[in-house]
Amino acid sequence: MNSLAAASPRYTALAILLALAMIPVFGAAALDTRLFQGIDVWIKPLKFLTALVIYLLTIAWFARYAAPEITGRAWWRWYERAIVVGVLLEMIWIGGAAAMGVGSHFNRSTPAMGAIYGLMGFAALLLTSSSLTLAWAIHRNKNSTLPPAMRTGLVWGLTLTFVLTAVTASRLSMMGSHWIGGEASDAGGLMFFGWARDGGDLRVAHFFATHAMHAVPLAALLCVPLFGGAAVAPVRALALAYAAFVGFTMVQAQLGQPFLPGLTALFP
Repeated sequence: MNSLAAASPRYTALAILLALAMIPVFGAAALDTRLFQGIDVWIKPLKFLTALVIYLLTIAWFARYAAPEITGRAWWRWYERAIVVGVLLEMIWIGGAAAMGVGSHFNRSTPAMGAIYGLMGFAALLLTSSSLTLAWAIHRNKNSTLPPAMRTGLVWGLTLTFVLTAVTASRLSMMGSHWIGGEASDAGGLMFFGWARDGGDLRVAHFFATHAMHAVPLAALLCVPLFGGAAVAPVRALALAYAAFVGFTMVQAQLGQPFLPGLTALFP
């Protein structure tokens, strides 16, 4: 944890704060019996807290490979502070909406709710931009000790995280819902994820989009012993294949089809 804090003190501190925030939210979930869209009202805050902790720690881990002449600048520090504020505001809203028993996303029931939803959308875009700017900072690091294949994996994975997440999130916002066909309820969703089993669910594509930052670097890690540390072409090919996979899950959802229908029999 000390190495993470040294590479990215603001994101590491925020990740720790969000991890600690999960404790009272777990308590609320245990005591509060209210449901929203078929599941406990506190499930969504818990999922977002978990996702943000993983995202922030990943960014902090990769920050050690960024060009210090970029990450050491004053504007970069203020940029990170803006992201921290955006994340805190988003989690306050998601938690507040859970406390009120209303939806935090796609909630345009009143002008005020619509305005907050739009503001939180901007905060989410700001957060996701941290992967793109870090990709640029890693790419610009002329003294990197990483093998070219691993460096390519980090840059492409982080870049795809921003691009694919922006595309899928935009589609979600335009649709005004993540369900396409089937019942608008998470009660019968896939275990842990909650993805619809009786229709399409755009959250599938959104999930895989945000995890390009993990999938592509892991692919690069496998490519190094197979093809050599200097071989960047296989890494790029796998990154493009992953982007195509995300596109496939998005089209599948748009057609009203569940992700991996066979899983329904395993996890009814």
